[in-house]
Amino acid sequence: MTSTSPDTKQHCHALTAEDVLERLGSSFDGLSGDEPSKRLDEHGPNALSAERGVSLASLVFKQLKSPLIYLLIAAAGISALAEHYIDASVIGAVIVFNTLIGVSQEWRAEKTLDALRRMAAPRARVLRDGDVAVVAAEDVVPGDILLLESGDLVAADARVLDATELRVDESALTGESDTVGKNPEELEESTPLADRRNMVWSSTNVTDGRGRAVVVATGMDTSIGGIAGDVQTVDQMETPLQRRLSSLGLYVGVAAVMLAGLIFAIGIGRGEELYGMLLFSVAAAVSAIPEGLPAVISVVLALGVQKMAERGAIVRRLPAVETLGSTTVICSDKTGTITRNEMTVTRVWAGGQRFRVTGEGFAPDGEFTTDDGDSLGDDAPGINELDRLLSIGCVANNATLEQEDGRWRIEGNPTEGALLVASHKRGLLKCGLDSEHHRIDEIPFSSKFKYMATLDKAGDATTLHVKGAFERILEFSDSILIDGEECPLDDELRAEIEDAAASFAEEALRVVAGAYRSAVDEDETERSYAESGLVFLGLWGLLDPPRPDAIAAIEAAHEAGMDVKMITGDHVATAAAIARKAGILEEDEEVVTGQELEEMDDDELARRVRDIAVFARVTPSHKLRIVRALKAHNEVVAMTGDGVNDAPALKQADIGVAMGLTGTEVAKEASDMVLTDDDFATIVSAVEQGRVIFGNLRRVVMFLITTNLGEIMAITAALVLGFSLPFTAIMILWVNLVTDGVSVLPLGLEPKHGNVLKQSPRPTREGILTRVMMVRVLTLSPVIAIGTLSVFNHYESAEGLMMGQTMAFTTLVAFEWWRAVSTRSMSTSIFRMNPFGNRVLILGISFAAVLQAVVLYWGPAQQVFGTTAIGLAEWGVALGVASSVMLVDEVFKIVMRLRERRGRPASG
Repeated sequence: MTSTSPDTKQHCHALTAEDVLERLGSSFDGLSGDEPSKRLDEHGPNALSAERGVSLASLVFKQLKSPLIYLLIAAAGISALAEHYIDASVIGAVIVFNTLIGVSQEWRAEKTLDALRRMAAPRARVLRDGDVAVVAAEDVVPGDILLLESGDLVAADARVLDATELRVDESALTGESDTVGKNPEELEESTPLADRRNMVWSSTNVTDGRGRAVVVATGMDTSIGGIAGDVQTVDQMETPLQRRLSSLGLYVGVAAVMLAGLIFAIGIGRGEELYGMLLFSVAAAVSAIPEGLPAVISVVLALGVQKMAERGAIVRRLPAVETLGSTTVICSDKTGTITRNEMTVTRVWAGGQRFRVTGEGFAPDGEFTTDDGDSLGDDAPGINELDRLLSIGCVANNATLEQEDGRWRIEGNPTEGALLVASHKRGLLKCGLDSEHHRIDEIPFSSKFKYMATLDKAGDATTLHVKGAFERILEFSDSILIDGEECPLDDELRAEIEDAAASFAEEALRVVAGAYRSAVDEDETERSYAESGLVFLGLWGLLDPPRPDAIAAIEAAHEAGMDVKMITGDHVATAAAIARKAGILEEDEEVVTGQELEEMDDDELARRVRDIAVFARVTPSHKLRIVRALKAHNEVVAMTGDGVNDAPALKQADIGVAMGLTGTEVAKEASDMVLTDDDFATIVSAVEQGRVIFGNLRRVVMFLITTNLGEIMAITAALVLGFSLPFTAIMILWVNLVTDGVSVLPLGLEPKHGNVLKQSPRPTREGILTRVMMVRVLTLSPVIAIGTLSVFNHYESAEGLMMGQTMAFTTLVAFEWWRAVSTRSMSTSIFRMNPFGNRVLILGISFAAVLQAVVLYWGPAQQVFGTTAIGLAEWGVALGVASSVMLVDEVFKIVMRLRERRGRPASG
């Protein structure tokens, strides 16, 4: 048998591991050759059908069921009934054009978001051909051997083959709140799913330990797939902003229909033709509805998050884009985020002696010297203890050192990698030590216990090797190896070790300790063996300097009004040294430890949390308390995390930020954003881009509301003042569906102006339109209405209704062009901006100008729109009058800049 079957899936818990492998046509080395691709073709992707994206047909249907389309269909129907077939055909073409534009925009947005989902998709480690491979979770097939460790999301239903302290959180599937221990022993056939200790289930997460399991079911055949089959839902990732704008559209739509009714009543009261007023009223309602807004918002958000992804920040949930611009506090880990995470052992203490290590990075090039820099002889003091410590760094180690394309790289934990490199510099090769030491059992590293241990056999001797946080290892030790002898670890020696650790930490070094316990006869180990009776060997001092770009980013964050806090599990002195170098901690500020945090109640923490810049020796549960304390002050908190235990804090934070390189799958799933480079500077860059996106959304809304309101004011004023109708219905439709359309999307893509990080964070409750912006709208809309009606009245009196309507139409279109140009910046004068800064807008307006010329000068278009040709002088009048909206806006910008200079906030 070469693949899974329902029988294997249902009964594998009652079979031995060997029998399950045989039935699946697999082995302990995993699948081989092209077997994985064959099985992928046979079983399909390891994904739930509920995760399918949006179809093209559904997008078309969505466009056709919008209020705008209903109004246009009504207008087409009225035209057909009145036997105005040309008007009906034009409106039908408008419906098709609007639908195509909407579908293309939303399809583009959906494809962009789909690509980002794939970038953020879970991955799995499997054995294939005996080698470790990292594959997309959806490419996992029955028969694959999953390699599981703390923090992993289980990619598929699988039968456990071996396990070391393996525990899994199955609450998402079974509702059981406690984690479940796993082992490979076969069970009774009748054992219920929740009690199958030799099975791991898709979408559950590994909380502790490590193990291997063979996949027995994927996709919809998994237990979670059976549940998903009953609930076929798709998360459309609609943001609060989109919901608010949808509500706004609904209110505006209702108001537009009422206004259309009023316009119709006034027109009929004046004796206008019934058909003409029906069509005109529908067109007026269309002009009032900013129907293109939702699609444009979707595109702007999608393209914005795509730009973030190009900079290393993958947004997993669209609401995060809005929240980013309001972030006031960034709580960041130290290792790999503020620092480079390129650990290098530079100092060692062993046998009472201090040593220096040369070389940088992961290349095993360098040597050990005395503390004074002298070469080490074979009989140098402490040399035997040094080599014994370095051997622990090799044996109690799960990292591998590999050379690829001339570059050395670490597969695994960077800290373990650094210890491995240091051992190689002394000629202690991992492959040689591994052949001498057979690993019997292991206690995996845990952030809770802060150490790992391996039980190893070399010849007839069995030894427990332990490494981890130096305080913990020192606490577990009662003797020390000096001059080849195990001596009692008295207070004087403890003080010497603590002094060495403190001096390393003051040099911004991370401190790790190693120890051992001999004559362990057991075939397996327990924590009680590792937490007492150890022989202390020494300390490693690892350098992980701050990233230069992180230092600049922290300074930029402070300028942007954001507070930066470092939250680390590292030693106090190390944390303080790095924080001072990075610009987070002032010289006179103190670091608060996890123990001090434990002694504070929630009220005291809430009082002090804003004034604490660095938290050291903290646990993931402390992170959660810190987030809650900050949020009690209405701070908008971005929190970084990488471990499985960081998930609660990531979910509690306003922006949960997971590490893409070192983060666990559980942390990524709990996050709002994933950093592909684990770099603090990327967080600040994402905040900057979030502010740019929100600013562009404001531009789009400001433009649409200002121009649409100005148009409605012109129509209503004309009827009230007894003027003839200044536009035909087709003209109104053209302005709103063509002229608007070529301007709004380019405005949504406006590049950033200046340093947006020098602005203060936007209040979370501040709407997309502020009070100042509404004043601006109510100032500029009448300018559009008055200018349009003035031109209409003049040319109608002088040259007749057709010329008056043509000039009003052209002037209104020109108003939109000038308003689009002016809206590029809310406060900077257009005369001080790069005229080619938004080339998409220039192309859009140029295209609109060509289309306008077609409407004015092409005979068939003149008949449809009711236009006539105009000369250069008339063009000058239309463009000159329309430029008034830009000039008035320039005065508004001057006032805003004066307010800023006087220290008053100029919202918008």
